[in-house]
Amino acid sequence: MAIVVAVAAILGLGFLRLRQPPLVGFILAGVALGPTGFGFISNNANVTLLAEMGVVVLLFFIGMELSIKAFVLSLRQALSVAGGQVIAAIAAAGLIALITGATMAEGLILGFVIAMSSTVVAMKMLEDMGELRSETGRIAVGVLIAQDIAVVPMLILVSSLGGEETHFGTIAIKMIIAIAMLAALLWWFGRHGKLRVPYSEAVEDKVEILALGALAVCFGAAAISGLAGMSPAYGAFLSGIVIGNSTLRSRVIPVIEPIQSVLLVVFFLSIGLLIDLTFIGENFWSVLSAAVIVIAAKTVLNIFLLRKTGSSPQVALVAGLSMAQIGEFSFVLAAAGLGAGVLQFDTYKVAIAVTAVSLLVSPLWVSMMHRLENIASEHLLTYRKAFAVAYARELSEVSKGGAALAAARWSLKLRYRALRLARHRRRRAKSDIKPETDITER
Repeated sequence: MAIVVAVAAILGLGFLRLRQPPLVGFILAGVALGPTGFGFISNNANVTLLAEMGVVVLLFFIGMELSIKAFVLSLRQALSVAGGQVIAAIAAAGLIALITGATMAEGLILGFVIAMSSTVVAMKMLEDMGELRSETGRIAVGVLIAQDIAVVPMLILVSSLGGEETHFGTIAIKMIIAIAMLAALLWWFGRHGKLRVPYSEAVEDKVEILALGALAVCFGAAAISGLAGMSPAYGAFLSGIVIGNSTLRSRVIPVIEPIQSVLLVVFFLSIGLLIDLTFIGENFWSVLSAAVIVIAAKTVLNIFLLRKTGSSPQVALVAGLSMAQIGEFSFVLAAAGLGAGVLQFDTYKVAIAVTAVSLLVSPLWVSMMHRLENIASEHLLTYRKAFAVAYARELSEVSKGGAALAAARWSLKLRYRALRLARHRRRRAKSDIKPETDITER
């Protein structure tokens, strides 16, 4: 555990020093320490469990910080964008299935996989850019929540493709319940004041009680949502809305935030553990090309949909970039397809590899595109100049590191020469003494 924490901290700080998202360092730590890396973590079952808890706590935290009025204003746009993402992804995957000779069922599942974006990665990147609580963050949160709701019918449909009987009435009922619960909460808290929690005065200064109580509400709601056949993260999000509109909001948020941060690091480590270096090494260019194409295509699609639904160019760019990766629920959908016997094992491995690599590449992609957009007003004529301006600080750090390395190399070289010179002088001194000794003996 000490090695895992140390490696994650070192890589995270290293990327932060280079002004890159530290979550990339956390993912790389998982890659390095995973089964196909140095093998420090061979059984990732416990890590996966903690990672799932991290996703649940993140949605709970987002719900607590959510502005009801702002979220309601963006809900219609969010549903339109999420629907457009799913339709476009299914169409693209269906076309790929026709070209490659795969079944339409496989194409449908791959479309679902591609359509999902990562709530964790998107929210973390928006937070790092200072956009999480802005209009950009509000719209992105709305779209991601709409995707989480859509996971429910997707999972049921994927299971039905494997031969299980499909009950469309059940799907419709679950969707209606999920939407109705969200609508009821938004309506209630939009019209009424803050919810008064019983005994709040007695526990508001008890940090341990607040933490345990909040986590109990979070995981309890997630468990109920999961048992009802919906996403556990969605239940946590709804419970977060309740706590966020209660009298304990200001006391609970600072208590939960450190727990959420630690669990999110574990989540990013778990993503790294899923990256099979052997498989990616054998199919490096295919996996990398697929990940880059998906990220670029989703970026263009997201920006197009956001612009068509009324967002400004700047908001559409940042929000579209933040949702360009493939999400964590895609792992669940791919596993469900494999379990249902619809996805071939090779297709499943490709889907997992591309999803994991997209999560790794996405923060770097967002950082690069956001910087290039920020300096676009300078009318630089070449990509080389644009990159030089965008990454001036990193290049400076690298040049400093190169200068330090050169200085260290020169110092070692001087010491080596001094050592050789001293050795040579000692040898000459010995050779001068030896003849004198011989003469004395004679």
